[in-house]
Amino acid sequence: MPTTMRKWAWLPVLAVGLGLYFLVQSTLVDTGNVNYVPSLILLGALVVPLSFLTYVAGRTGEWQVGPFVLGTAALFGGVVGIVTAGRLEFETLRGLGTSSLIGIGLIEESCKLIVPVLILLWQWRQGTVHVSDGLLIGVASGMGFATLETMGYAFTALLESQGNIGDVEETLLLRGLTSPAAHMAWTGLICGALWGAVGARWSLAATAQLVVTFVLAVALHALWDGVTSRFTYFLLAAVSLGWLFYELHRSNTLTWHNAPPNARRAPRP
Repeated sequence: MPTTMRKWAWLPVLAVGLGLYFLVQSTLVDTGNVNYVPSLILLGALVVPLSFLTYVAGRTGEWQVGPFVLGTAALFGGVVGIVTAGRLEFETLRGLGTSSLIGIGLIEESCKLIVPVLILLWQWRQGTVHVSDGLLIGVASGMGFATLETMGYAFTALLESQGNIGDVEETLLLRGLTSPAAHMAWTGLICGALWGAVGARWSLAATAQLVVTFVLAVALHALWDGVTSRFTYFLLAAVSLGWLFYELHRSNTLTWHNAPPNARRAPRP
């Protein structure tokens, strides 16, 4: 796909996704047919995360992964991550107090890495390990996890409100809009650092960066789950997204400097 198309592909993805969502919503309201509720939940949970993944894909460096790998990371990374995390949280965190927030962050950030690590092993055997790939694959895995989690919360809201669609839409709006600054950003950052450590053959600096990135991502996750102030949510979102965008820009710069002179192109902003 040409660079310009990659850069702006997220706009038609967002427009089409929102169009489908509002089409289902209006049909549900007009007909009162509850058969449309699953479609509403799926689209409401997926549109913004998928648009953000497309946005990131258009602004990474010379990535080597195609739609199949990204789809695998999103689908299997999301399913394996959320099921594994759910089981571990149920078994190990019952009865814990506020310390469970750190435990949940640690478990979920670790479980979201299961499928990306398998992809990394495959790429390593192929000799194609790039930081930009890690960022993109991590964002995809975080997208799958966030989408499934949002669908679960929306379904819970439907049951607890005894079928109030307004509560469902409020849940979808809140969690859909914040997913890029939460699961997607944190997993993308960790995977970018992991790919960087492998690409640098576990040098001291790259390994230290991976450890620091993982610890900070877990801390951001725990803070996100523990705060209630809107200002604090905004601050955490700004930190997470700002950090992710910085790493995207840095990966583009590294790709530019490491490319052969006859293969260099102007780095994308």
